[in-house]
Amino acid sequence: MWAVIGLGNPGRRYARTRHNVGARFVRSLAKEWGVRIRKKKMHAGVAEVRREEAELILVQPTTYMNRSGLAVRDVLEGYGIAPRQAVIVYDDLDIPLGQIRVRKDGSAGSHKGLRSVVEEIGTQSFPRIRVGIGPLDEGEDAARFVLSSFREEEMPLVENSLKKAREALALILGGRIEKAMNTFNQKQAAHKQASREMHH
Repeated sequence: MWAVIGLGNPGRRYARTRHNVGARFVRSLAKEWGVRIRKKKMHAGVAEVRREEAELILVQPTTYMNRSGLAVRDVLEGYGIAPRQAVIVYDDLDIPLGQIRVRKDGSAGSHKGLRSVVEEIGTQSFPRIRVGIGPLDEGEDAARFVLSSFREEEMPLVENSLKKAREALALILGGRIEKAMNTFNQKQAAHKQASREMHH
């Protein structure tokens, strides 16, 4: 069994913010698959789903972002799911809007939600899909930026990155995380190289 966990802050006022793109992803999957995320006692809302690829639960923590680990720990323990079967989806400032990255482990970096997850479950070995919300404009305050809502003209890029995240998730659930990494982590490197060459 797999868990797909979208990080974010609870409540309507945060629903459309950049920081909540992970939670938005999980909600969009629930909608697409026709399931409802119901509140559980585990600091989270959960929907149980059967897909061709796998049996899985969609999880939306009801904690604030910096305490996400409480929900992740409770859900994994409650359902008996190993961390390596838990896909954490969250926003990343260092990745441009419209792009994603896939990793199977590694440090939490400066992301408070992910730091909380690593602390509470005691391991960095879990797959994650990082959804780009960057770049941060020069001189802009990061804390304020992540809590701002996406602008109307950014929505096509947001939808595009959620579509990529769905493709990556299907590969991960099918046991093909290496392919997901090759597909979604390389292209951007090539793109960066191309734009570097253009500017020189």
